[in-house]
Amino acid sequence: MYYIGYDIGSSSVKAALVEAETGKKVIVLNEPQNEMEILSIHPDWAEQDPEIWWQHICTATKRVIKEANVDASKIQGIGISYQMHGLVIVDEAGNALRNSIIWCDSRAVEIGNKAFAEIGEEKCMSHLLNSPGNFTASKLKWVKENEPQLYSKIFKYMLPGDYIALKLTGEVTTTKNGLSEGMLWDYKENKVADWLLEYYGIDTGLTPKIVENFTNQGVVTEKAATESGLPAGIPIVYRAGDQPNNALSLNVLNPGEVAATGGTSGVFYAVSEASSGKSTRVNNFVHVNYELETPRVGKLLNINGAGIQYRWLRNNMGNESYEVMNEKASNVEIGSEGVVVIPFGNGAERMFNNKTIGTHFLNLNLNIHNSAHLFRASLEGIAFSFVYGMECLKEDNATINVIRAGNDNLFRSEIFSNTVATLIGHEIEIYNTTGAVGAARAVGLKDGDYSKFGANVSDNDHVMTFLPLHNKEPYEAAYKKWKQELELILTTK
Repeated sequence: MYYIGYDIGSSSVKAALVEAETGKKVIVLNEPQNEMEILSIHPDWAEQDPEIWWQHICTATKRVIKEANVDASKIQGIGISYQMHGLVIVDEAGNALRNSIIWCDSRAVEIGNKAFAEIGEEKCMSHLLNSPGNFTASKLKWVKENEPQLYSKIFKYMLPGDYIALKLTGEVTTTKNGLSEGMLWDYKENKVADWLLEYYGIDTGLTPKIVENFTNQGVVTEKAATESGLPAGIPIVYRAGDQPNNALSLNVLNPGEVAATGGTSGVFYAVSEASSGKSTRVNNFVHVNYELETPRVGKLLNINGAGIQYRWLRNNMGNESYEVMNEKASNVEIGSEGVVVIPFGNGAERMFNNKTIGTHFLNLNLNIHNSAHLFRASLEGIAFSFVYGMECLKEDNATINVIRAGNDNLFRSEIFSNTVATLIGHEIEIYNTTGAVGAARAVGLKDGDYSKFGANVSDNDHVMTFLPLHNKEPYEAAYKKWKQELELILTTK
């Protein structure tokens, strides 16, 4: 028997099939082969047609069944992961009324900032654990203000994963995790933050019915079965945004456990017990295993300037492979002989209160430094930005005991991983897993056996562990120098 998981990203839809009993991966693939288009008809806008996601789900599912050569009738349940913070609006027939306004669209920034100022920091941070910001609720307010004719036709609003659940089951539902990603969950009252919707002048009846995770959230209809190739009648058991789901995929479920991502951007996602938010630099979301008696909240800190910095160097310095770049960097001493890279050239950074810092190459001596120094300094600079981010998390009352990361991108670099582990003083466990695999395995959590889930991750996916190095002094000296240069730049911005 098998479980299937989907991860609906903004670049592709990934699908994974796992064995129900062992959690072992059978197949993982993605659709389309090239990246999905993001529509941007105005600066800072980003939209996608949600029907495209469904088409790719159907194509990927049929490929999974064919390429894995499995009997589709043995697929017993579905898990869904999806791009966070997006807005999908549908009419009473379940048809999308417009393109989805996705996570990287920033048209609603000022709407959220105004709400934060007028409602007040104390109420927002104690009830939402966040500012309304540029999240789903604020995007819905933008539609009301700018597209009133469309707004008048809305039956329900939803998150991207909710739309795929609708296409599969014919039912309009959402989850606490999804509502929290949209700044629509009141932690103090343990219910929908209707007061924020009312502030925005939005009908509270537009909120879908809430379903719990790890239970039957609706079953696949005959129509969806025909289109996708899935068996009719099997349940959706789980859905969550990509970062909470990434944490689950890495068995990050308890306070003190942290999931790390080192892709184009970097993310720390630290599980904590629910408390009031302290800093708008850190976002707090209902974690996948949130219960009223044992509230689990994910504290998310995003770092825009991460892997994109290293990719830029590769693309503009001869297009060498990352392996060659890492090898050259390993021949340079810790601290890169004084070269410092401030790697924030990918837009405004939330951990700097949305300041745009830019990328800076500092202290270059043209007589002694070469590309190897730039490679090492870039890896160190990105690692230092992670360490700085961890300091921000700790200021927001996050406890750090262990860090787990996927075996991809930056964490494949020993320089990067050793630098982070040594300066933070914690192990970094590396796992070979994906969000789609995690979503598939989560289907088995309907029995609440988190220990068995964790054993599946450890048994199937653990690759290696980076331990803090004993000789930490040169790392500390290099980080101190980097931080001094950063603070000089911050004072002029």
